[in-house]
This record gives sequence, structure tokens and C-alpha cells, in this order.
Amino acid sequence: MGLALAFLLVLGGSPAVGRGTAAAGSGSGEPRPLHLKVRPAGVTSVDLVETGEGAHLYRIRWRDGHVEEVSPDRFAELLYEEYSGRKPLFAILNITSWGGILWVALGLLGQVLFTGRMVVQWLVSEKRKRSVVPVAFWWMSLAGASMLLVYFVWRKDIVGVLGQSTGWFIYVRNLWLIYRERRDGAPLESASS
Repeated sequence: MGLALAFLLVLGGSPAVGRGTAAAGSGSGEPRPLHLKVRPAGVTSVDLVETGEGAHLYRIRWRDGHVEEVSPDRFAELLYEEYSGRKPLFAILNITSWGGILWVALGLLGQVLFTGRMVVQWLVSEKRKRSVVPVAFWWMSLAGASMLLVYFVWRKDIVGVLGQSTGWFIYVRNLWLIYRERRDGAPLESASS
């Protein structure tokens, strides 16, 4: 059982995660859904079921529709087989399918844009021999942050989501201020001291 719980912690699941069900140890026997980052191939959902006297089973729903209840040790074996059998590229990128490569590519492109904005700002400042924040900086910030935000939502990474979403509003606001300045005909002030 310890091995199964260790896998759950490493892989991001939690036996205490449930929706509208009784708390652990209540003896209710109601299944509690587990939200795992890695599941055995062909598994659509996994629930933790209390059998009584504090014992637990994992109820596995397979893609073909059949349901199986397995012991914690068997569940750990299934997870180990899936996790240790991953292709090296999948392990490096921390993904479980070929579709994950598209998500990682989106995240990498967002990061390139986000880093590139600083290069653009630096090159424009060097050219003008003073500190300048060009409009392209804000557009690259917005595009990069948007891509990274979508990527972090897919990864279920709250730190990344919070980091990108707060900056996102700043980029939109700066672009709005630039648009309003241009619309009203006021001179643009893009240099900083």
C-alpha cells in the first residue's frame, strides 16, 4: 500500500480528492475519484473505494467499459508498468502521449516569445542609445503570456497560471493605453529614465 501512495504523491494524485463524497475513513464505502497525471493505458477513471475496517481498493474503469477493483499493491504494479515503460522522450518532457508534444511545443513557443521580448527591448534601446519600451515588447509579452497561460492550465500548474494571468492584465492595459494615446493624437512616450 505504501508503494501505491508513494506513486500517487509523485504522480500528482491524492486519495483525499473527491467531489461531494464522504471524508476518508468515514466507512461510507462511497468511491472517491482520483485525479492522476499518469494512468495505465486504457484507463478512463480511477476511484478509491473503502471496503470497511480501513481497507481500500482501487476501482478502475477501462476504456472498453469494464470495471475492475484491484488491491493497492496491484494498482502500484499497474502504475509502475506504465511509468517505467514510457518512451525516453515522454519521460524527458513529462508527458504521457504524443499529443503532449503539441502542448510542450506551445509552452516552448510561448517561452521563446516571452524571452524574445526582452531581446527586442534591448536591441531597440541600444539602437536609440536610451532605454525604450517598444510596442512590440507589449505584444510579445501578451502573446507569450497567453501561450504560457494555456500551457500551465493544461499542466495544472497553479504557480504558472497565477504568474502569467497577473502579468496578462498589465500587458493588455499597456496596449490599451498606447492605443488610446494614438487615437487621441497625443505624442507617445515610450522611453523610461
